Amino acid sequence: MSARVEPGTPGRSLDQGPPEPALLRLEHGLFRFSYNEPRSAALLLVATVLALIWANLPGGTYQAFWHTELGLSLGDVEFSMDLKHWVNDGLMAFFFFAVGLEVKRELAIGELTDRSRAVVPVLAAMAGLALPAVIFLIMNASGPGAGAWGVVVSTDTAFVLGVLALVGPRRAARLRLFILALAITDDIGALLIIAFFYTESINLAALFAALVGFGLILGLRRLRVARGAGYFVVGIATWVAMYLSGVHPTLAGVVIALLLPVFPPKRQAVERAAQLARAFRQSPNAKYERAARVGLTTAVSVNERLQIAFHPPNALVIIPLFALANAGVTLRPEMLAAAYGSWLTWGIVAGLVVGKLVGIAGAGAIITRLRPRALPPGLTLPQLVGGAALSGIGFTISLFIVDLALTDPVLQDQARVGVFTASLIAAGLGALIFFAIRGQTRDLGPPLELLRPVDPERDHIRGRVDAPYTLIEYGDFECPFCSRATGSIREVREFFGDDLRYVFRHLPIEHDHPRAFQAALASEAAAEQGKFWELHDLLFANSDALEPEQLRGYAEQLELDLEAYDEALRTRAHAARVTDDLIDAETSELTGTPAFYIGEERLIGPYDAARLIWELAESREAPPGAVEAPPEPDPEPAGRADTAAESEKSEEKPAGS
Repeated sequence: MSARVEPGTPGRSLDQGPPEPALLRLEHGLFRFSYNEPRSAALLLVATVLALIWANLPGGTYQAFWHTELGLSLGDVEFSMDLKHWVNDGLMAFFFFAVGLEVKRELAIGELTDRSRAVVPVLAAMAGLALPAVIFLIMNASGPGAGAWGVVVSTDTAFVLGVLALVGPRRAARLRLFILALAITDDIGALLIIAFFYTESINLAALFAALVGFGLILGLRRLRVARGAGYFVVGIATWVAMYLSGVHPTLAGVVIALLLPVFPPKRQAVERAAQLARAFRQSPNAKYERAARVGLTTAVSVNERLQIAFHPPNALVIIPLFALANAGVTLRPEMLAAAYGSWLTWGIVAGLVVGKLVGIAGAGAIITRLRPRALPPGLTLPQLVGGAALSGIGFTISLFIVDLALTDPVLQDQARVGVFTASLIAAGLGALIFFAIRGQTRDLGPPLELLRPVDPERDHIRGRVDAPYTLIEYGDFECPFCSRATGSIREVREFFGDDLRYVFRHLPIEHDHPRAFQAALASEAAAEQGKFWELHDLLFANSDALEPEQLRGYAEQLELDLEAYDEALRTRAHAARVTDDLIDAETSELTGTPAFYIGEERLIGPYDAARLIWELAESREAPPGAVEAPPEPDPEPAGRADTAAESEKSEEKPAGS
């Protein structure tokens, strides 16, 4: 088998074909960089520092540059703004468009469709929106700065995730998902606030033209237009109409994004795309190339394609450029003295730092008190408190609202100083909280207790649900060690009979076993039809033959409803279930497969049948005298080539070993 090489990675095996073009390698490199959260946050920080340095250079070139007029004219019609407003009102429309796409996806087919997953982050985000505004208004109930209460409501997701990656827990997958879900709700609230509270006057004729533009977007959607060009042309015209209407034009991007369709790939479209691609491969020509490209385009929703297309320019160009245009504050001693003596500055600091922390953490604590299992396994209340502290980093949208809420340059500078100060304090406070949490568990090693208790409604259980002995395996259908362990497990089940319940959970190690995740999805599709264990056994018996056609052959062999099976795999209907197991395993620091738990305690070392039987018989879960414990196995069990020491080493090998 040839080595798996990521696109753009130096060194290619001979059977991988010709090297990628340089432009494609550059595109892949930029794409990977844009999705690296610490690097994206660092780029934003660099742009902010450059803005501050530039603004404090003698000569006033910073202000002069960003207030340079740039316009378009056609006959008597002229459209002109300064460079700063081209960034804030023009380029930021693409940023808010991407936010709208993400909101639409999460509401339609993402995390926020599952009420059990969404309840804590949504309610925490609502508290984290309301309390900061209340604190700010208590400190600025009247006066010219009172309208800036919207500055404190939003969290900068890019900065928060970047800082979390640097200072957060080693295994922070659950916390990261919580912050992402919270950020989606936070973004919805911020967008509504901009729409309803920062619009001064309305030009009804222009607003009607914008509504016509939105209607045209809906028309394109009904006509099933899949290419982005048509939406782009109508979107630009709608943005111009929204700008002339008096409503902030960036909201045009949000509304258009919410109107675009999002759906999982449809089987017929995927099969059609595959046929067109096959035809092009057999007879490469321009006609077949265009047909294959159109087929691939229509197989995926325009929402998901545009999310992929807009993420790199947003992360690498638009957001850093926004910071460069808006973060420039002249840090004169008299200005800083005025800022730190201003209720406006301290209202923003208190709102972001105290309001976000108390609002989000307080709501999370109340919910978990009322519903003890409201937090997913692996996410603890102390971690949530650390995430709440980091949520006080309000940068991009906070600076954006500063420009909308305040017209006095002096007040704007004071507000920006408040945003910078709050963001620094929030980052430091979050880092201290995570350091304290880490200090409590620094020398305890990896967790040994089972993270998620066995749930008969959720877990795949072989044997009596109420059996006194429990053996849990985290496994990977493509892992050769897992397939060999099935023989050991069979002996264990024969020994204990009805007194053992065996639980299987997923731990697909994709970087070593590229077909493992798809095999896990196939097993869940079979479980939907009541045949999980039958396919489980087939997959382990054929762990080296897990291509999609072979998986479908096993489903056919088990006489599954193939249409329902295909639909489940096409829509990835069970991806969240498999990912949940995977995140649980990562949080528990399971570094390889198979990994076993005896009852609720992790097994370290060999996992041959004799060892498993002895550990189960000695487990604290077992009622006294239920099964007579066999003699403790030798360090070198019969029929096993590796020693106990070697087995313990295998626990420490890279994942998938």
